[in-house]
Amino acid sequence: MVVSKFMRWAVGLALVAGVALVSTTGPAAAHGEKSQQAFLRMRTLNWYDFKWSKKEVAVNDTFEITGKFHVFSGWPQAVANPDVSFLNVGEPGPVAVRLESFIGDQFTPRSVKLEIGKSYDFRIVMKARREGRWHVHATVGVQGGGPLVGPGEWITIKGNMADFTLPTRIVTGETVDLETYGITTVYLWHAFWFAVGTAWILYWFGRRGFLASFFAVEGGHEIITQRDKMIGAGALGATLLVVLFGYASAQSSFPRTIPLQAGKLIVHAIDFPDAAVIVKVRGGRYKVPGRELDVNLTVTNKGKESVRVGEFTTAGLRFLNPDVFTSKVDYPEYILAERGLTVDNASPIAPGETREVVVKIQDAIWDVQRLSDLAYDTDSQFGGLLMFFDATGGREVVEIGGPVVPEFVSAGMG
Repeated sequence: MVVSKFMRWAVGLALVAGVALVSTTGPAAAHGEKSQQAFLRMRTLNWYDFKWSKKEVAVNDTFEITGKFHVFSGWPQAVANPDVSFLNVGEPGPVAVRLESFIGDQFTPRSVKLEIGKSYDFRIVMKARREGRWHVHATVGVQGGGPLVGPGEWITIKGNMADFTLPTRIVTGETVDLETYGITTVYLWHAFWFAVGTAWILYWFGRRGFLASFFAVEGGHEIITQRDKMIGAGALGATLLVVLFGYASAQSSFPRTIPLQAGKLIVHAIDFPDAAVIVKVRGGRYKVPGRELDVNLTVTNKGKESVRVGEFTTAGLRFLNPDVFTSKVDYPEYILAERGLTVDNASPIAPGETREVVVKIQDAIWDVQRLSDLAYDTDSQFGGLLMFFDATGGREVVEIGGPVVPEFVSAGMG
């Protein structure tokens, strides 16, 4: 009897605590993309040319996220190929509404197939909904591979969410506000099923409690009575009737509907000219104590202008050569290493020249963003995009990648 009373109190307190937790928990401030494994971030999608059209907006204002992503040629075997992919946004709840999304010129409200080794540009149009300062990303969801998260920026939304509206023309020609359309019906159905579920739990566990029922079954006692069976059958019948009534009511109120669209759309990759710079990776070494990736390269310049290594980007992080980027760039500081790249021979590579170079990529963000974990992966390989620049501002983007040998002892130690 004491156990039964205790369990009834425990169930009641658990329900109250659950409701209180849901009602008081605030939204998350940022995302944990750096918790994803290094190989997943470096060797799936390489994001670049990211821009956020606005970093401060008012409720109901729109802003855009634009950029490009390259589908890495050395796509890891542990991740399903991006044959079914979906362009989306990552944000702490619906703080902004995605109005439109495009890959190239194709409107993409549905899934697409991405080709390994190709690059795509994209554009996402957002409408600010909830006031606050929020971390907003572009993401690509891959069936069987999960979400692949791009760089994020802090967006400040001012105003009051109560003023937010989302007028939309529906299939009947009527214009409705999707923010409030049918919300009363949603609340009523949720409240009804919550009450039904609560009554069901209280009936079954309010008399004996969890532990008492468990011990009774363990002792070989039958705890389900004939009355319980009748109540269960009645509840099943009532549930089916309510579902049928709800379906008939919805069908009568909304006779014209369009099913959810599940087909894949065709998108086209960026059509780049023939590469003017050819790069061969001769080896990579990651120095754990120094947070430094050294890459040995053979570079051949087939273009008409001299070029210099200016940037390495991977997992949304940018490592810049300060000899090339002499002014501050507009990019989130937490994923930017403005002095993170050096070359052993900084002189430009002339047209027709082939040169062996060592590119050093060093910064604390290797550790902060947990990409230094590539030294501990079962498949220790790096991947990213190396960018060459000429004197006129022209740019050549080259994919590089390969095995990495980790060094756990810094130079000079015995």
